[in-house]
Amino acid sequence: MATLLFGPVVAKADAVLDWNLIAVNTSIANGQNPFAQARNAAIVQLAVFEAVNAITGDYRPYLGSIVAPHGASADAAAIEAAYRVLSTYFPASASTLGTARANSLAMIPDGQAKNDGIATGDAAALAMIALRANDGSSPAQFKIPGPAVPGDYQATPSCPIVNGIAVGTLFQWQSVTPFGILGVSEFLLDPPPALWSHEYAKAYNEVKTVGSASANSIERPQDRANVVLYYAASTPTQVFNQAAREVVAQEGRRSLSENARAFALINMALSDGAVTTFFNKYRYNFWRPETAIHGGDTDDNRKTDADPNWVPFIPAPCFPSYPSAHGTLSGAGAEVMRRLYGEAGHAITLSNPAVPTIVLHYGSFKQITDDISDARVYGGIHFRTDQDSGARLGRAVGTQVYKNNLRAKHGIDRDDD
Repeated sequence: MATLLFGPVVAKADAVLDWNLIAVNTSIANGQNPFAQARNAAIVQLAVFEAVNAITGDYRPYLGSIVAPHGASADAAAIEAAYRVLSTYFPASASTLGTARANSLAMIPDGQAKNDGIATGDAAALAMIALRANDGSSPAQFKIPGPAVPGDYQATPSCPIVNGIAVGTLFQWQSVTPFGILGVSEFLLDPPPALWSHEYAKAYNEVKTVGSASANSIERPQDRANVVLYYAASTPTQVFNQAAREVVAQEGRRSLSENARAFALINMALSDGAVTTFFNKYRYNFWRPETAIHGGDTDDNRKTDADPNWVPFIPAPCFPSYPSAHGTLSGAGAEVMRRLYGEAGHAITLSNPAVPTIVLHYGSFKQITDDISDARVYGGIHFRTDQDSGARLGRAVGTQVYKNNLRAKHGIDRDDD
């Protein structure tokens, strides 16, 4: 496993990209949920940015408290910052991380510059860890569902049992301190469609038809089944960091400093997207399609026929449906990447060892987010309206993160629009 995850690192040329891959894979190997993955990646990439930027001085800092000796190695700083955060949060991976660190640092000549870079990376990592020590991500909190009222969230079969009751999870995530937005209250969405509305009936009947476990190949073609399975196994952090690494490698013109900033912004947006989606989820407490279709005769809509035996293609996550978390996080990450790299003209190939027979090819970020939207509907776990609202929310979060953080010190950012 260590060879699979970290073996290729020494063959690459950019410490930011190398350790971004290591960071994402370490979170996955340690079983983190998608939202903890996003938070961890943001901490790692901000520590890397702060360490590198303390040496290069290209951008306005995030912390502003890290001072680097003149001539310190920015590569050593990036490696050490990522290593220190990861080894602190994931002690079970300490040996593998230590080997990766040694391999990466071996490519940098020994001397004062290397030592000063390591010290700068340590300082940035420890400062970021301290900043996020009490950010609301723990302890775990649960939502006990109320009575079975039409439209209200009810736990689905895969949800955990706490004190004898099936509960909603990650209730605390709405209160996690954001990284790059001013606060969550300004990201309150309009309510989901009224149950009696045509819009709701249209979304209901779409997911009922294409998202059923028993849907045939006409209702859910194989390419849609593939995206369901791929994005069920692949988190937004995994998807958009992989896509960003591919785009940067193809461009071949971004500096270490530019990459440090870009990956910090992308992962700040992903994590803040998670906070805003849970703020809205538990505000509106909207039921999952599975619950809705079982209770279709209770919603006061004559166009929504009930089916008490309906089962989704994939299990529903254990929290309210509106808006889609995958849609929000993906929209946020894609918006930052659009501003950094342009919307289209890319050659992105996504693969995941968890689903080895499925490989997806994209030329634009919108193609990825469109597939993610389909994946959740064809998977039977979201209404299309959940996806559309999540995408809008994510774009708003990504825009604010990009515009308000890590700006160039002098002049206009090359990737500004």
